[in-house]
Amino acid sequence: MKIATFSIKIWRWFSMLMVIGALVWTYSVFPEQIAVDFAKSGLAEVYVNKEHLFYIIMALFILNNVVLTAFARQIPKIDASNFPIPKRKIWAEHRAALNEHLINWLYCVVASINTVIGFSLLALATINSDQYKLDVFDFAWVFYLGLGLMILVFLLPLRLFWTPVPEEEDTY
Repeated sequence: MKIATFSIKIWRWFSMLMVIGALVWTYSVFPEQIAVDFAKSGLAEVYVNKEHLFYIIMALFILNNVVLTAFARQIPKIDASNFPIPKRKIWAEHRAALNEHLINWLYCVVASINTVIGFSLLALATINSDQYKLDVFDFAWVFYLGLGLMILVFLLPLRLFWTPVPEEEDTY
């Protein structure tokens, strides 16, 4: 297993644990009505019941982790000529590298969505807390983190424009 594959799997599992932990913790500290949309002045405009928010987040979590991961498991079964990638014939000759790259990419998508959901839950819990006096604008970094992660993750397939390098065998 390559270090990139190992790192992505660790990130995906830790992000799943972070979402589950954040969801359980925030559910216990949320008030009955949670402010989820804010005006430009920073005042809450839209409130959601905490049970509804819990079910929405769980649906997103399950959809993200189950559907995308199931799709990633189907990558090796798809013929390489069906992938919308450049240099298909060359990549078809290096199918193991192609599979690893595409599966890693899908796992990165899953992990980045989980990371954004987890940080968003923690920010939402802090904004709705009576204990902390933080403004909604103090958590603008969550938006920029999510945007940065999504840009980074969707730039990863650019690796497919370069042909794979054959691995050298050890002759010791």
